[in-house]
Amino acid sequence: MDLRLPRPRGLLRGPRRLLAAGAAVVVLAGAGTWTAVASDDKPPVHRTDRIMAMDGVRIDTSYFTPGSTGGRHPAVLLAHGFGGSKQDVRQQAEDLASDGYVVLTWSARGFGKSTGKIGLNDPKGEVADVSKLIDWLAKQPQVQLDRPGDPRVGVAGASYGGAISLLAAGYDHRVDAIAPAITYWNLADALFPNDVFKKLWAGIFINSGGGCGRFQPELCGMYERVAESGKPDAQARELLAARSPSAVADRIKVPTFLVQGQTDSLFPLGQADAAAKAIRANGAPVDVDWIAGGHDGGDMETSRVQTRVRAWFDQYLKDDKGTDTGPAFRITRTGGVDSTDGAAVLRGATDDTYPGLESGQRSVRLRGSQQSFANPAGASPPAVSALPGLGGAGGLAQLSSLGVGVSLDFPGQYAQFESAPVSSGLRITGSPTVTVHVRSTSDDAVLFGKVYDIGPGGGAPVLPSQLVAPVRVEGAKSGKDVTITLPAVDHEVEQGHRLRLVLASTDLGYASPAAPATYSVSLKGDLKVPTAPGVTTAAAPLPSWVWWLPLTGAVLALALLLTGRRRTIAPAPAPELAEVPLQITDLSKRYAKSADRYAVRDLSFRVEKGQVLGLLGPNGAGKTTTLRMLMGLIRPDGGEIRVFGQAIRPGAPVLSRVGAFVEGAGFLPHLSGRENLELYWQATGRPPEDAHLDEALEIAGLGDALARAVRTYSQGMRQRLAIAQAMLGLPDLLILDEPTNGLDPPQIREMREVLIRYAAAGRTVIVSSHLLAEVEQSCTHLVVMDRGRLVQAGPVSDIIGSGDTLLVGLAADISDPLIEKVAALTGVESAVRTEGGLLVRLAPGNGSGPTGGGEVTAGAVAPLRGAGLHASAAPPRGATSHDGAADGQQQTAALTDEPPAAARTGTGTAANLLVELVRLEVPVASLGPHRRLEDAFLTLIGGSA
Repeated sequence: MDLRLPRPRGLLRGPRRLLAAGAAVVVLAGAGTWTAVASDDKPPVHRTDRIMAMDGVRIDTSYFTPGSTGGRHPAVLLAHGFGGSKQDVRQQAEDLASDGYVVLTWSARGFGKSTGKIGLNDPKGEVADVSKLIDWLAKQPQVQLDRPGDPRVGVAGASYGGAISLLAAGYDHRVDAIAPAITYWNLADALFPNDVFKKLWAGIFINSGGGCGRFQPELCGMYERVAESGKPDAQARELLAARSPSAVADRIKVPTFLVQGQTDSLFPLGQADAAAKAIRANGAPVDVDWIAGGHDGGDMETSRVQTRVRAWFDQYLKDDKGTDTGPAFRITRTGGVDSTDGAAVLRGATDDTYPGLESGQRSVRLRGSQQSFANPAGASPPAVSALPGLGGAGGLAQLSSLGVGVSLDFPGQYAQFESAPVSSGLRITGSPTVTVHVRSTSDDAVLFGKVYDIGPGGGAPVLPSQLVAPVRVEGAKSGKDVTITLPAVDHEVEQGHRLRLVLASTDLGYASPAAPATYSVSLKGDLKVPTAPGVTTAAAPLPSWVWWLPLTGAVLALALLLTGRRRTIAPAPAPELAEVPLQITDLSKRYAKSADRYAVRDLSFRVEKGQVLGLLGPNGAGKTTTLRMLMGLIRPDGGEIRVFGQAIRPGAPVLSRVGAFVEGAGFLPHLSGRENLELYWQATGRPPEDAHLDEALEIAGLGDALARAVRTYSQGMRQRLAIAQAMLGLPDLLILDEPTNGLDPPQIREMREVLIRYAAAGRTVIVSSHLLAEVEQSCTHLVVMDRGRLVQAGPVSDIIGSGDTLLVGLAADISDPLIEKVAALTGVESAVRTEGGLLVRLAPGNGSGPTGGGEVTAGAVAPLRGAGLHASAAPPRGATSHDGAADGQQQTAALTDEPPAAARTGTGTAANLLVELVRLEVPVASLGPHRRLEDAFLTLIGGSA
């Protein structure tokens, strides 16, 4: 997940203006001009990097200008998200510059190469910095001016960068238009909603900033105080509110395009609603767009949103009045799943005016008498709704949009009230409200309100967007009526479904009272549900600023995926590869925002059934990128991946035959191992009988531990449970990234046996690992990568077997004097006894080699014939060799007149040594190269490791 909290930027103005507009910006360092072509049909873009000194801090900036057009242009300031830097918005800056804008990006205080303490958009810090950046723009010859010292300028950014765009407009009258996205209006309300501390998001916030010490002392002290007490105080609220756009609400009077995420428990839709109402009250134009993604995952609709941002700036910065900026209000709605690729189908719903969160209210009667439930000691175990940090490309909220229930409430810790089945479809668009009477055995009560969608079949309840509304009820001991405003959502309740109001005493994401208490709740009225009747879903092809929907018929139009990547028609299956688990052909993936730097370049290899393939390479070799492309998580820039003949793309049906364990698995600690796996499989929407749960558990070998809570598991048991999760459904292709991380030697050995047993049934396993000795014992085949390219691929024995050490297998033990005679042979550096025979190291750089050269007769050494060894080394126990040799068999060495490279060394050949061993009457049973995988790996990658 990309946590990008907007950083305030702007110029201080008005009677409280803290810095003069002409405050000096000192350029400390400048970089050369960089030129890039944004696309084939757009002009080049020039970029210059500068470090600017501002009040004792250094701000790292990049300045982008159109490369082939003269004159002056409107300017755009692009801000990055929290925890990021100016590099995160470089591609958008290049695109805007190609479209005729001058663009300035910068790393905010405490991020990237900029110095200073993080001030969370402190008016005296980050906001003042933006003012000085506008001062600097006013002096550039490429920038259009409204008047001397006043450039034509817009500000855009997401999350932390979205807030700075709002603050810039509030503190500097020179800002002409803004486009903030997934951001906050009041940071105190966002982190302390209804006086309840949003502890998980706040902790992630501090951690992604580099720790409390990276923040201004007053912010660090505030966080530590609230985190320790579990309850925000008035001083904390005042500190955050003063740094929020809401503090200058009456000053933001510029055209504003607000983008907010529907899957966002950090900055929910209510934050954009408050911003829209305040700015519109000032007389400024405001458009609102609710996208499918947010801080909890889903799709950020990057390309579509950036298209609307450009249109917004075209109208209000370029004065292009003919530009279509889109509707006043738009929602992205999920309309099922695309059967061709499994991706969610999204459509736009629009209205000519912004309806707010309360329009078109309908009353829904709920049933249920007064109920009592517990707030457990320590507020544990907590209910689970959103899981901050697990957004990524999808997240729990994305599952809920597809009708999959993944929430968790503990019996005895909540009250519930339910409606009758709805007689006709009901679309909730906005924030439902309900009034309840609350009584507590403690002075204060904290409740978490949520509305579930319950299907007629009694399946898992679906919590729209995984959102809850916390509320603190003070004075609850004597009883109190409370009106709860529930989370704003856009969710369709189908005919026959019921609504269930749940009021829980705990939630994983929030701090609630640690002292045990008993709450009693009863209804005081109906559930009020907003329906926004003016919002209609488009039935015809959508306007140009919206994603084009797939057209029916034989010809499908190219459609931009919500991530900004292109969707193409799925390539036809390859029948000749129907039995091949994996074939990768000319696979390439460029680094983000780079035209010529590759994470993976022209990679090709093939994996067969029954193989355990080790994917090796130093850090940065491209292994994880390759695995992510293989799992359909990211799209390649070139080449193709085929699994059982089917081309891989996000949501491809053939991915149901692939199981994966990458970068750890998240389990609910209070559930047992079996319950975690059952919940995971339920979330896939596939029939329970297809899980093959017992078979996967038998392979993982967890035994009675499956009935215990996962919190009692050792690291090794958690890893085995994660492998079992990946094995659910017994996928034909199993992908494991570092499966032995954190395991001790006995646990690693057990994991090795799990992998070998799994492949023994004719399935295929791909393992990426840094433990070379373990790969050597577990894998039958290897793919070695370095700097994104294939270095070598093949059986483990072939890759290892090319060194200067030979293993002599003995039919019987030999005496020490005889070993000394072998060591004394010309060209032999040493000979030592080892498990399985004699280890002979040939002297490097000695071209003579062991003397002799007579032909070996057929009966001299039983398994050996001829003059040179073609292969040796048995495959790992339980595995199948690359040429089909059965489990446990020693491959027979095939001899030829000219020994191949694998049998030649710098001092001679294995055949020459064999002649000398026969002459000394050493009972040779086998002879072959012996080298550790580590030796071979380091030889292949050179200095890359």
